[in-house]
Amino acid sequence: MIKEALQYLINLGNLEVTNENGQTYSNQPLHLLKEPLADAIKVRSLSGLVEYLKSKFDNDERLMVHVSSPTEVIVFGSLNSNENRNEYIAATAMIPSFDFDRWYDSESFNIKLQSTFVKNDDRDIMLKVVGNIKEEAVNTVGDDGVSQTVVAKTGVATVGNVLVPNPVVLKPYRTFLEVDQPESEFIFRMQSGPRCALFEADGGAWKMAAMKNIKEYLETELKDELKSEKVVIIA
Repeated sequence: MIKEALQYLINLGNLEVTNENGQTYSNQPLHLLKEPLADAIKVRSLSGLVEYLKSKFDNDERLMVHVSSPTEVIVFGSLNSNENRNEYIAATAMIPSFDFDRWYDSESFNIKLQSTFVKNDDRDIMLKVVGNIKEEAVNTVGDDGVSQTVVAKTGVATVGNVLVPNPVVLKPYRTFLEVDQPESEFIFRMQSGPRCALFEADGGAWKMAAMKNIKEYLETELKDELKSEKVVIIA
């Protein structure tokens, strides 16, 4: 009996605790010290998040909806109110890929303009310029750092100079498709090749506009839940 007690005390001195995948384990004996938390439900749209909140599937407690970025909204309960789950659902936007500050060949740029930007006047002007560039070269002799002159087809057999618009006001798909895409200014530049690139010029102000649009969408869709004070929305 004494021997077993001494061995137990010795073993306590060799206690080791490790963390794996967010869970805590010990070697005395090796067992789970804390019950695992269920992962948040993952959806890819705001409508899916709204449907979940309206269903009251998990419970009827008061929930916080946090618009954490233009591409993510998280729903969670009161701090430490639920030992089974901290976050209930998280929505992450599916948006097409476009790399700003990267040079594209004119054909790839043309396709990207049509597939990853909302149609507007400046986008259509750029499509006309890019779609009619002469393959041999881009003429930048008159480049003053703001506007450029490029060689483009102006007729069946003639070639003339076309002023590249700058800055351009565009609406790329950068947030959830259920809300209006924020409009912002970009610097449009061209190089020999020909190659084209867009550089962001609004200092990231579009992110605040996108989050405001998301919040307004959620406030409209969840007006009953807001009235009953079952949901709080912050951005």
